[in-house]
Amino acid sequence: MTAPLWTPTAQQIAATRLYEFMQAMNRQHGLDLHTYDDLYQWSVDQHESFWNGFWDYSGIIASQKGGVVLADGHLMPGARWFPEARLNFAENLLRYRDDRPALTFRDEASNRAQLTYAELYRKVAQVASALRQLGVTVGDRVSGFMPNRIDTVVAMLATTSIGAVWSSCSPDFGIQGVVDRFGQVEPKVLFTCDGYHYNGKQIDSLARVREIADKITSIQAIVVVPYVAATPDLAGLPKAVLLNDFIDPTATELEFTQVPFDHPLYIMYSSGTTGVPKCIVHSVGGTLIQHLKEHILHCDLRREDTLFFYTTCGWMMWNWLVSGLAVGANVVLYDGSPMAPKLDSLWSIAEEEGISVFGTSAKYIAALEKGGAKPRESHHLPKLRAVLSTGSPLAPESFDYVYRDIKADVLLASISGGTDIVSCFALGSPMLPVYSGELQCRGLGMAVQIFNDNGQAVVGEKGELVCVKPFPSMPIYFWDDADQSKYRGAYFENFPNIWAHGDYGEITEHGGVIIHGRSDAVLNPGGVRIGTAEIYRQVEKVEEVQESLCIGQPWDDDVRVVLFVRLKDGYTLDDALINTIKTTIRANTTPRHVPAKVIQVADIPRTISGKIVELAVRKMVMGEPVKNKDALANPQALELFRDLPELAS
Repeated sequence: MTAPLWTPTAQQIAATRLYEFMQAMNRQHGLDLHTYDDLYQWSVDQHESFWNGFWDYSGIIASQKGGVVLADGHLMPGARWFPEARLNFAENLLRYRDDRPALTFRDEASNRAQLTYAELYRKVAQVASALRQLGVTVGDRVSGFMPNRIDTVVAMLATTSIGAVWSSCSPDFGIQGVVDRFGQVEPKVLFTCDGYHYNGKQIDSLARVREIADKITSIQAIVVVPYVAATPDLAGLPKAVLLNDFIDPTATELEFTQVPFDHPLYIMYSSGTTGVPKCIVHSVGGTLIQHLKEHILHCDLRREDTLFFYTTCGWMMWNWLVSGLAVGANVVLYDGSPMAPKLDSLWSIAEEEGISVFGTSAKYIAALEKGGAKPRESHHLPKLRAVLSTGSPLAPESFDYVYRDIKADVLLASISGGTDIVSCFALGSPMLPVYSGELQCRGLGMAVQIFNDNGQAVVGEKGELVCVKPFPSMPIYFWDDADQSKYRGAYFENFPNIWAHGDYGEITEHGGVIIHGRSDAVLNPGGVRIGTAEIYRQVEKVEEVQESLCIGQPWDDDVRVVLFVRLKDGYTLDDALINTIKTTIRANTTPRHVPAKVIQVADIPRTISGKIVELAVRKMVMGEPVKNKDALANPQALELFRDLPELAS
């Protein structure tokens, strides 16, 4: 058995909120749970008791809870959690109204701002009053085309305090990408900044907003937040008003509209790389209770903590991050490139702000290692106790890097879930050891299994990640999908009444989880299923390689593996480097993993949130249309894969 990289002490375990919750459940239900595995098994075997107990433990604020925990619990989709409950999302995130820091803003241009919980409450009251005066009411949509600023969180909380629905995307989306999203849900109000900063550049937003407003006729008002200019020019925006002219400065109190547990809260969007994005609607109660569970139990988050996750407002990790307000933590927001002005700039912020829980992407951690950054030596990080990673599978080498070059005594939690559930299926636990390459555990209350091709649950084998019981953060529906055909087709087509998430993974002997990539991108040479992440883990070991992308190409009545590599500056792909790449893959996997072709490209296409797009590249290679390039951060990169002569032989 492989030795763990980090193990909590008995004293550390006993001090966690997770351990405290387990003891509370032991007393309440006459149980004898001792370990995380014990608690997990009870939470999925008795999932109604678990979620009911956690509601009480977390102190969810509601005008009514009701006596029913789960109605129609045999249905997926269709199960209804806490159907008698009435509550408000913003009320739960604004439960604290004191002078402790609530939100801290930093950006790459060295701007800093901070609000206390009392100040945040007052600002939300001012915006909510203005929205009400504009006629925004329960169920109306309000959208944010905003960078990750305090004003964005204020607008979201004001919207949800009314019972209206919030939807956002980051300001680096193109015009059509925004219209494809917001145009479907028809927002009444659009919040935007005049621009934003990224990688040393100042980028205008208002030119795009003018065209967006022309195309989305439902927008009645555009609220402009000054960012790059003291007084933005609103010429050509007849519906626009500056934030300070919009708010109601006399408002001091909030009226929290009570709504059902399954009332819509957020509308989020699929990546849209294969067509117009699906509009995924998440509920008030489901999002709240799931985020509280992950923050309180899995992250051990407390009022004393400072929580950070590098994210844009178009990624579900933003929604997850700001829910840290419900715990009373200091939530750090960052706008800009994570590597500007320096590779390790985020660690300077971590040091200066005393960040205790630091979240980022697997690609960022890999880039730090390749760039030679050693935060352990360059920065003083005494408060750092947890590092979270998501976006793609975290390679074992990155696990080693964190403990070697960031901090030895830290909980490294690789987490996995997605926009579909606005949360995680697998994540960290402060009661468990960390093993290289593994997500520590399945989430409490999430009946996650791995199914083989015959639909049987397996351990130690690769297969489809599924969830076999309902959970609160399932989408309540897709927008404009009255018969639920899109919803059912997305998750329930493979296994009726069982959620198939689209990940290819395995459950380990430790009870941990390994994600091998998206199942729709799984390679199948010779009939053997291979997750692309298995190849990426090996390619990332090669010093000359910056990043890579792998697809399966139909060839001679079979599928051959094709690997595209973007090399570091100054390197060229030659026979010696190809041999090094193939040898590294072969030595650590199987001969079937070794690519038949290794091809150098100048760039790798990715979504706005940073995920590489294997399916879009495969379509391009096969001469099929890629329907929605506006979902990509660098759509021009796709053209690099058109009619490649290397793929003709």
